[in-house]
Amino acid sequence: MTLHAPSIPDRPAPVPPPACHAVLPCAGSGSRAGAPVPKQYQPLAGRPLVLHTLDALAHVGRIASTVVVVQPGDGFWPALSQPVPAGVSVVEGGADTRAGSVFNGLLALRERGVPDTDWVLVHDAARCLVEPAAIDALIDACLPDAVGGLLALPLPDTLKSSQAGRVGATIDRSDKWLAQTPQMFRLGALIDALKARAADGFAGITDEASAMEQAGHRPLLVPGSARNIKITYPEDFALAEAVLRSRS
Repeated sequence: MTLHAPSIPDRPAPVPPPACHAVLPCAGSGSRAGAPVPKQYQPLAGRPLVLHTLDALAHVGRIASTVVVVQPGDGFWPALSQPVPAGVSVVEGGADTRAGSVFNGLLALRERGVPDTDWVLVHDAARCLVEPAAIDALIDACLPDAVGGLLALPLPDTLKSSQAGRVGATIDRSDKWLAQTPQMFRLGALIDALKARAADGFAGITDEASAMEQAGHRPLLVPGSARNIKITYPEDFALAEAVLRSRS
């Protein structure tokens, strides 16, 4: 009598865990910075500002790819004389809004085969002082979350409303936060949230979290840092340069 070992059914191939990608909107004019070139390309501590931002993302180690979204016909990016980190690619923005640029960057990831379940960290090109440790903290907080979230800072100052140039009221700040970036959400969910507002020019969408909120989600607030400022005004460059030089 010959004994045969019981057959073992084929096991499905393991599904890889969701990866993280970054989208960097880099299409703004930076008019408030008061310079002849967009602020993201202005020199800062010997390098264009945007390269400091890309370096911070590159030092995280858990971001599989980064898409930089530039203005159509942008001549500044091709003229960069210093190398960019590995894994960085460039696409052109869409509508003349930040949300339109982000939307194009997300669609570019999907067209390249990135699954909708992967995570995307959207980060302002002008936030060059973000620290890799803060990005890691955001990733750790969001990976087990059903929605995702953003770096943010509890409002530290007294908040006033205005009426005709005078104080209208003092507003309770105990539940107020200042939104920062990166903001981290699933690729498919963020595309759907932005697509729902594309027909009206992304009206009311000031960041990715606001798009997710309007889609019925409640993003997670992850404490950020006061150092993660958005370079906006001429005096911000001197502050950013001092911080960067102190780090080096």
